[in-house]
Amino acid sequence: MDKRSIWKKIWYFIWEDNSIWSWIVNIILAFILIKFIVYPGLGLMLGTGYPIVAVVSESMEHNKLDFDNWWDINREWYENEDITKQEFNSYTLKNGFNKGDIIILKGVSPQDLKVGDVIVFKARQPDPVIHRIVRKWEEYGEYYFQTKGDNNPSSISNFDIDETRISEKQVIGKAVFKIPYLGYIKIWFVDFINIFIGK
Repeated sequence: MDKRSIWKKIWYFIWEDNSIWSWIVNIILAFILIKFIVYPGLGLMLGTGYPIVAVVSESMEHNKLDFDNWWDINREWYENEDITKQEFNSYTLKNGFNKGDIIILKGVSPQDLKVGDVIVFKARQPDPVIHRIVRKWEEYGEYYFQTKGDNNPSSISNFDIDETRISEKQVIGKAVFKIPYLGYIKIWFVDFINIFIGK
């Protein structure tokens, strides 16, 4: 059997065969392509090691409220932090986002981040956190941030997550775009794996 014939059989198996084994090979190839080519390529273009994140919590949801109604419910906390309705209305992703959304990130210099930007940062927990900057300050040449989930009553401060003092070294990237609900593919996959391994 010559090489051309072998490649034709492989090509047919991957692209045209409808067997379960062909589907499994396609899923593996898609995973390899995304993990080792698409994801790193996007990271290189966007200047961050995490160019795409799936939202796994409801901490940024506005519960389907329009902006005015959401603000009326949450205004007190923000006004105590000197953030006005007009300022919040000008923020990126001012209407938050939902569990299951995909967020596209780009790398930014800490000095270019501002109150209202949505950032992803590393905490002590395994998954990074994606919340909105509500305060920024500088100490000894290093920037620090406080964040808050739009749907949370206040900034989280516990052993796993302390968003009252996030150093610039913890920041992974800034949210620039959302793709609704596509992240549920990852959430379902992780849930399935956790069930499979008995977590």
